[in-house]
Amino acid sequence: MLDEIEGTVQGHRDGHGFVVRDDGDPDIYLPANEMRAVLHRDRVKVRIVRQDRRGRPEGRVLEIVQRPPHPIIGRLLHEGGIWLVAPEDRRYGQDVLIPKTAIGAAKTGQVVVVELTEPPALYGQPVGRVKEVLGEIDDPGMEIEIAVRKYGVPHEFSDAAIGEARALPDTVQPADRQGRVDLTDMPLCTIDGEDARDFDDAVYCEPAVVSGRGKKPNGWRLLVAIADVSHYVKTGSPIDVDAYDRATSVYFPRRVIPMLPEKLSNGLCSLNPDVERLCMVCDMLVDAKGEVVAYQFYPAVMFSHARFTYTEVAAILANTRGPEAARRKDRVPDLLNLHDVFRALLKGRQARGAVDFDTVETQIVCDEAGHIEKIVPRVRNDAHRLIEECMLAANVCSADFIQQGKQPGLYRVHEGPTPEKQEILRAYLKALGLGLSISDTPHPSEFQRIADATKDRPDAEQIHMMLLRSMSQAMYTPVNSGHFGLAYDAYTHFTSPIRRYPDLLVHRVIKAILEARKYQLPALPTPGEAHEKLKARLQKNSAARRRSDDETPQLRRQSPEMLAWEAAGLHCSANERRADEASRDVEAWLKCKYMKEHLGEEFGGTVSAATSFGLFVTLDDLHVEGLVHITELGGEYFRFDEIRQELRGERTGIRYGLGTRVRVQVSRVDLDGRKIDFRLVREGDELLSRAMRDKGVAPAGERGQPAKAADKRAARKQRDAERGARPSPIQALKSAVKKAATKVQKNGKARKPRR
Repeated sequence: MLDEIEGTVQGHRDGHGFVVRDDGDPDIYLPANEMRAVLHRDRVKVRIVRQDRRGRPEGRVLEIVQRPPHPIIGRLLHEGGIWLVAPEDRRYGQDVLIPKTAIGAAKTGQVVVVELTEPPALYGQPVGRVKEVLGEIDDPGMEIEIAVRKYGVPHEFSDAAIGEARALPDTVQPADRQGRVDLTDMPLCTIDGEDARDFDDAVYCEPAVVSGRGKKPNGWRLLVAIADVSHYVKTGSPIDVDAYDRATSVYFPRRVIPMLPEKLSNGLCSLNPDVERLCMVCDMLVDAKGEVVAYQFYPAVMFSHARFTYTEVAAILANTRGPEAARRKDRVPDLLNLHDVFRALLKGRQARGAVDFDTVETQIVCDEAGHIEKIVPRVRNDAHRLIEECMLAANVCSADFIQQGKQPGLYRVHEGPTPEKQEILRAYLKALGLGLSISDTPHPSEFQRIADATKDRPDAEQIHMMLLRSMSQAMYTPVNSGHFGLAYDAYTHFTSPIRRYPDLLVHRVIKAILEARKYQLPALPTPGEAHEKLKARLQKNSAARRRSDDETPQLRRQSPEMLAWEAAGLHCSANERRADEASRDVEAWLKCKYMKEHLGEEFGGTVSAATSFGLFVTLDDLHVEGLVHITELGGEYFRFDEIRQELRGERTGIRYGLGTRVRVQVSRVDLDGRKIDFRLVREGDELLSRAMRDKGVAPAGERGQPAKAADKRAARKQRDAERGARPSPIQALKSAVKKAATKVQKNGKARKPRR
């Protein structure tokens, strides 16, 4: 209890916070008074002093170890003669005071970036100065400007990188062709989305004799050509340093923050149609079972013969005599060959037992001004899946080639579910009464079997989501332990070096093996906060797998070279997550802004998640998720059943679980908090009547007077429990003296206990 514990502060919008421990143990709760002297994302030392009423360890801050130099973004306000900035990220908890001399050119109401000049104290607010003016809150694209700074996404290239990019040629030079296979006559083509601007992969397929001595084709030759970014981005160059810092391109609606300067990402390294480009090729022989029986890698120069879209290819494959096929009649046979090899590769996937079930993803469609026109589900067709299978095959060959070359590199590793997640999933499946479960050492085929068995159920999407949530997140590491979801012994990323730094490293290692030399990883910058958070999470997962005692000594014995590769993998994995968080933040803001136009309107929806504090409901038509707080479910007391993932009313027995159909009204939209609140429309009365009849009790409307007073007391009890309020002596007295209690409740006030 008296040990000093290090961790990172995670602020909460309600003023309290948590310390995420470095050792991976449960978070430590920080009450509001402890949060006054610290900021969200501070590194601190704490001591556990007690358990709060909800059983959480409560801490006291002993020391601020590090305050990361992250700027604070917010709106400049002028209230009562005082200038201050209200942080856009409410987890910071306190407004920042701005001296009049530190405002600069900023105006009231504008969004600004603040640099702290004085930290917060127990009895004093933080003080800062305006470092940058972003503009008005309603300016198009402002949500993206906020997100890139909020999450620390690098969005400006260094002068050295820009200068290096400008010095590059615009086209392939004669000297670049030396030592490369000439594939310019090979009808390689690209297949991407309608809005794609960079094209890093091209494909071609033809029938081939794969095995036996006969001359009749019994398989296919499949070529996957990937832009040769490593030819232009040299190890340790200014562009390389910037690319490593970003580690990935970040995709927002209507805007991309690329990993590489535009001259490379949209020019020299983009496999645009009708121009020569340098590429690295994975040349494979695939048999009728979908197995790659042979492959080779080589550098080449290519000429893209067509730029297809997924929609166009799907239309051609569905109707080879249609208008789309007529416009591309020279390429139709090539597309049919690709479709044949895809179906063979799909057989191989099914034979491996790889997980392959779809979840609904949405796409935000904006107008020219950046306003949302509609939110639509992304539809995956055979063209999407065709390209996916081709890329998977090339990635597997890349991992095998690195293994065979006995050189370190980054693998894309996906471990199976932890024992804790396995138990949660088993309990959930049992509660559904499916008669299906997973073994103690599950294989991905077990997950696929459950997905196939439930695909026609009304709650199929929710079941599939639970299957996904039970799995670990994939990451980059030099220690290969396979890919659970895809059922591969070894897997890596080779196919997107324009937008992913690990792919660029894989290209360099493959080239080194081809040239019979060893690739030397450059000295890389020290990983930052995201790296530390991910490392702590991985340590926690290792402990859950009961292998931490065995792994720790091994990691300490690793060579400096392997430790450097491990740091690079953690950095790339952490920045991948950072990019996802920034993208989700922007999408959430846009959805909130969109839903403000629908305040008061009613929609049908489905419960997509149940928690102890309410239900998350996804609307049918708009594909937007919002919260129905537990206090909006009626007057009675609801208990959260973690095993069944549902809320159940104590008095009526009414249940709200994953897949439950409800009707809701949009009641509140919080742009700053990225939150949408729904109110349950009384269509739920049908559920209520059914639940009460199941309990043998007549519904309130059928038996006279409802127990309103009891329901109100239950609702009040529920709210208190959710707020985590600690009972005080005065509250105990109020519960004993009913008259005094009624008076205090009417006033809506309760004094806090003294500390």
